[in-house]
Amino acid sequence: MPPLTLYIHLPWCVRKCPYCDFNSHALRDELPETAYVEALARDLDFACASLDGERPIEAVFFGGGTPSLFSPDAIGRILEHAGKRLGFAEDVEITLEANPGTIEHGRFSDYRAAGVNRVSLGVQSFDEVQLQTLGRIHDRRAAVAAAEELHAAGIANFNLDLMFALPGQTVQGALADIEQALMLEPAHISHYELTLEPNTLFAVRPPAGIPDEDQAADIAVACRARLAEAGFERYEISAFARPGRRCRHNLNYWSYGDYLGIGAGAHGKLTLADGRILRSARCRHPKDYLERAGHAGAIVEQREVSPEERVFEYMLNRSRLVEGGSAADFSEYTGLEAGRLAPGLAKAEQLGLVRREGDAWQPTPRGFELLNELQALFLPAAP
Repeated sequence: MPPLTLYIHLPWCVRKCPYCDFNSHALRDELPETAYVEALARDLDFACASLDGERPIEAVFFGGGTPSLFSPDAIGRILEHAGKRLGFAEDVEITLEANPGTIEHGRFSDYRAAGVNRVSLGVQSFDEVQLQTLGRIHDRRAAVAAAEELHAAGIANFNLDLMFALPGQTVQGALADIEQALMLEPAHISHYELTLEPNTLFAVRPPAGIPDEDQAADIAVACRARLAEAGFERYEISAFARPGRRCRHNLNYWSYGDYLGIGAGAHGKLTLADGRILRSARCRHPKDYLERAGHAGAIVEQREVSPEERVFEYMLNRSRLVEGGSAADFSEYTGLEAGRLAPGLAKAEQLGLVRREGDAWQPTPRGFELLNELQALFLPAAP
């Protein structure tokens, strides 16, 4: 069986950012904290019925929305219930996403006491003009203060989210963000390009001055070089970590592991004892979720992943990892014969998108640049 992690979606935020396409909802009234925690408990109980035998949780990830809108007490109650129902691995990693604008001084120590041992801080930029353009509710000072408070709370294992290719941004501007981030001594940095996602305000009204493809590539190359120089290893296309500090939940996701997903709009993937792989999704709107959580009405999608889809899904995720994969882990994670992967890998190697050694493979630098083309080689044939 693949490793199992738990994703918990907390969907509210103070304000919807214009680039965000996640299932997040601006909080217009009082946060229904107690009702939502109770709904999550019911949802988790329902999800546990699908598990075959004992499978301890290797990592927990609170995503959103802005999970730091929820009190440490609420986070602790969720973790206590999950620990009783599922059991946590002895070294379980528990990540809370947080925005600098929603953290009160001293609160990180309370989250740590509740069980959180890793935080992902949504900074995006330290440039005041860029923060305003991105619709963030914090300024540079709040971001710096939040990182300092993490250290004071004893949570040295934290991530900083940074975006690049922002409107009007130069290589120097992007490197300035990297330098400020390094001064705060995070364990992990997520560095990803601003993209105009459908159904966002930026897609309707794009901001002026977004760097073109070549300019964005120059920014990415310069920033990756600086991160490497500072001791951050690139292990996924947008993720950089100090030794031993890779995000375990996300790494399991990219490795094609299993994960339970609870909360409004959460997705899950589960391998059953008979070898079937099921994907599921919860209803997206918080109001609907609060009413339906704990029974089948909350599940708006559940389907079995066909063998052909497994090949594509495995490569869709694994090709994002610098270290790639192997025939052995392909069979372990998909339950399929390794030969199903061979034709696509042969073609990818011929095109210079992967390199192979024995039964192992990994994307080449060209493969990372042309990731969509690499992944498309494994698409199921049209019916």
